[in-house]
Amino acid sequence: MPEPLSAAATILPDRGVIEVAGADAQSFLQGLITNDVAKVSAEHSIYAALLTPQGKVIYDFLIFGADGGYILDCVKVHAPDLAARLRRYKLRAKVTITDRSSDLAIAVSRSNDLPNAVKDPRLDALGYRAIVAAAASDQEAALAYQRLRLDLGVPDSATDIPPETYFPLDCNFEELHGVDFDKGCYVGQELTARMKHRASARRRMLPVHANAPLPPPGTPLKIGSSDIGELRGSIGNRGLALVRLDRLGDAVEATADAITVTIGRPTYPLILAGVEAA
Repeated sequence: MPEPLSAAATILPDRGVIEVAGADAQSFLQGLITNDVAKVSAEHSIYAALLTPQGKVIYDFLIFGADGGYILDCVKVHAPDLAARLRRYKLRAKVTITDRSSDLAIAVSRSNDLPNAVKDPRLDALGYRAIVAAAASDQEAALAYQRLRLDLGVPDSATDIPPETYFPLDCNFEELHGVDFDKGCYVGQELTARMKHRASARRRMLPVHANAPLPPPGTPLKIGSSDIGELRGSIGNRGLALVRLDRLGDAVEATADAITVTIGRPTYPLILAGVEAA
């Protein structure tokens, strides 16, 4: 079982902050991202992604409400490029897009005792998140959070979702409430909707572990001579893998560079029509 999140607040040093503000902030984001910005409030955040026109994930992020606009909680090293990509869509929209990663940070906690904390919209076990002033991080506590995330089966574009490579449904976005199929159009919406309605997405991110350190991301996972997927991010002997469930079948083990890898299931139900995922 995954270890529970610490009750103490932990700043995540790998997370950045982008502020999107202005009169058109909601309509601007609404036409770009996979989730419904109208659902964001002081008490509720959303998980979402910016996609390519071909429907592949560029970056994922969480969105918080803020005075005059929104805060995007994203991978810190991606923040400059994400801000630049958003500005390309600005045209005449009345919005400002500012990378605030130098003065703001993301903190997580098991409880909501942080000021303005909101529950992580992906999974209750990930606790609460809040925007705080930038400060030093407890590296061991931050690493423990990442281990928890891996054990729960929650991917992150820092390590698990290479830009412009995978579709959101491959990366458990539907299961983690990162796609709204009822909202209006957004970049990449057509292919995402088609994959959903045709039930053509067969890959999913699954937690994996081994009795030795896992090989690097991109290492093929095999059952016999057949490729069933590839490893993604890991910490030591635990990590995530992108796996074809229809090729995995009932198997619970595969190999990666001659290392036996045990393939688990996320702590949340997988949504995949016509394929047994329990």
